[in-house]
Amino acid sequence: MKVKGFSKLLFGVCILFSFLSLSALSTSCSGRNSRILYLYNWTYYTPDALLRKFEQEFDCKVKLDCYSTCEEMYAKIKGGAKGYDIVIPSNDFVSIMIKQGMLRELDQGKLTNRDKINPVILEKLKHDPDMRYAVPYALSATGIIVNKTKVAGMDYARDYSIFADPRFQGHATMMDEMREVIGCALLQKGYDMNTADESRLDEATDMIINDWRPNLVKFDAESFGKSFASGDFWLCQGYPEIVYGEVPAEKWEETIDFFIPEIGGPATVDCMCILKDAPHAELANEFINFIHRPENYAVFIDEFGYPCVVNLEAQQYTSRPAMYNAEQAYSCTLKQDLGSDLDKYSERWQKIRFAK
Repeated sequence: MKVKGFSKLLFGVCILFSFLSLSALSTSCSGRNSRILYLYNWTYYTPDALLRKFEQEFDCKVKLDCYSTCEEMYAKIKGGAKGYDIVIPSNDFVSIMIKQGMLRELDQGKLTNRDKINPVILEKLKHDPDMRYAVPYALSATGIIVNKTKVAGMDYARDYSIFADPRFQGHATMMDEMREVIGCALLQKGYDMNTADESRLDEATDMIINDWRPNLVKFDAESFGKSFASGDFWLCQGYPEIVYGEVPAEKWEETIDFFIPEIGGPATVDCMCILKDAPHAELANEFINFIHRPENYAVFIDEFGYPCVVNLEAQQYTSRPAMYNAEQAYSCTLKQDLGSDLDKYSERWQKIRFAK
């Protein structure tokens, strides 16, 4: 599963916040005010500047705790953890949590910035297109990353068949995440990446094992950026921020070719949600609305280098270019909650992972 963000600065910020959370401390703008918002978010995914601004404006404290996967967050909340106000799960987990009654309906009267949300993104959120329970935070898309310094003069496919190219043997990696890898193979075959059709899943599995697997060094969801930057990996499938964060900005143009194939790729939309038993639901509603003021959302976009696709009005306030073009993100397909059909993927993933 993914780990958000990419800079050493952000790493330090998260470590600091985690320490404060474990120490039962928090930063605040008013020592006399006991209003506290408890935020449970992905690691490296919350700009410090926005937290400080929210604290000052709403005369409160924000206490941040971090998780690295949705599975970790879900297990903790489902296991009885209390006290959190806001969580930010990916869309497939939002669907699960809505069905299981884990989320509180949002106070629509406080969401005065709901009109800032891109309707194209809302159309992809079949489980909650009216934002009754969840407001999009960011779209995260995976794609293909080629190290241009290692392939000078080489023509290569700009779709997932590139992983069958023997010229990349011993220098290629894909994510250690079954929905990602099997999803890419399904798309390459022209199928829905959320299909439960067993024959189509078998076709995709066979292609991965026979055509792609022989060229891969390993499946790696988090650390491939360092090996890309060192020149060991020439071809990766994954989140672009993991690579961009390891390559100096002045070398991005000459080193990185990131693209999402025209047939699309796997993506998720992380959403801000208020837990059913949130102790500070009113403040949580204010925070969600605060994030989507365009000038505030631009701070988030600038810090992480994402394309501005969720809140389009924020684009006018951004001060740095995105890692990739927003247009590429529109072709992506969201990973949906598959329910019991997820077992079909798990069975095939074991064959793929341990193929000789």
